[in-house]
Amino acid sequence: MANELTVAVLGPGGVGGLLAALLSRSGHRVICLSGGRTAETLRTGGIQVRSARFGDFTARVEADTELREPVDACLVTVKDTALDAASARVPAPVLGDGLLVPFLNGVEHPAALRSRYRPDRVAPAVIRVESTRVAPGVIEHGSPFAEIDLTGTDVPRPRLDALAEAFASAGPATRVLADETAALWAKMSFLAPFALLTTRYGLPLGDVRTRHRDELTALVEETAAISHACGGPADPAQALARYDSFPASMKSSMQRDAEAGRPLELDAIGGALLRAAERHGVPAPVAARVVRELADRAGGTAGGAPGR
Repeated sequence: MANELTVAVLGPGGVGGLLAALLSRSGHRVICLSGGRTAETLRTGGIQVRSARFGDFTARVEADTELREPVDACLVTVKDTALDAASARVPAPVLGDGLLVPFLNGVEHPAALRSRYRPDRVAPAVIRVESTRVAPGVIEHGSPFAEIDLTGTDVPRPRLDALAEAFASAGPATRVLADETAALWAKMSFLAPFALLTTRYGLPLGDVRTRHRDELTALVEETAAISHACGGPADPAQALARYDSFPASMKSSMQRDAEAGRPLELDAIGGALLRAAERHGVPAPVAARVVRELADRAGGTAGGAPGR
């Protein structure tokens, strides 16, 4: 990769739109991939970002409905519920040697993507940020932070380092981690209790961590035990301390999806958590109950594999 990269962004929503705009502003060529109407909006008006951390600005980007040329990297920032359909916008022969960088929730998507694309070019990433698309091409970045962990078991380290440098120079604090399993489960350990309980009760994090503290603590402990069994980190006290340090008004993306009537990533988060617990024989009664309640409310299926 050269210093100036060509980066495709599949799904320029809250996360993808923010990253596309930041990379474009720092001098990289960015091609957003989306439906026709959104692509036209982005081509004509660019991406507007409102951010206390990065400032308010508009970035010019290219836009298309599918990838038509090789790129250095393609960031996959769609929801897990839209992954199968969205992947058709990135034909494997066109991507070729480019990195495929999924910023997806959960832990099961790398294996699915490696079955479609070059396994040694799939580089899973984790981002810690609160960023929302309020309209096509309009992004509100609400958190005082944006942090990226980039990994990839078989991806050549120089490729990861070059992309990490591009992210870091664009704004988000970025590091490359050698242990892919640990990186994905570190996020899952934090995300699952946060997403499941804020959505279950329709409350922001501050209310969940006070009004439902015992349930949050139990779910954090269950998730940590599952993570440990899978080879990931397990530090319930640290997870609770992080929840306590975040803004009380913070909402999970799953909660925002529920409020907007969009499909929930319940299977990618709750279902994957319960499937891992079952594989390793880890009891998870609180997780099972919350997932079942959310699935029943959404009209889906309960148990270890809601929606699949």
